[in-house]
Amino acid sequence: MYSLTNNPVLGHITTFGGHPVCCAASLATLNVLLEEKLIEEVDMKEKLFRKLLKHPKIKSVNGKGLFLSIEFKSYEQNKAIIDKCISKGVIVDWFLFNIHSMRIAHH
Repeated sequence: MYSLTNNPVLGHITTFGGHPVCCAASLATLNVLLEEKLIEEVDMKEKLFRKLLKHPKIKSVNGKGLFLSIEFKSYEQNKAIIDKCISKGVIVDWFLFNIHSMRIAHH
């Protein structure tokens, strides 16, 4: 992971990266989504996330389907929660364009 931390910072998580590794991973992901009919579960899972993501520290939950973000009042609050998630084995991160929000993704 260390080799992916620069040039640019967190550049490997960019939505529009387009290099061969991202393209191969995207194609494999699409095939799994189609073959296992996972798209059929998206609406139900989004509703479940929105129902369970209730807490005074959460300013808002944004996004569509399973591409959701949780917005907090400050970067410090967001960073502390991200650090706690990572220490528990939950893979999350903030957005390069919004340090107050944490991205979550689920399959």
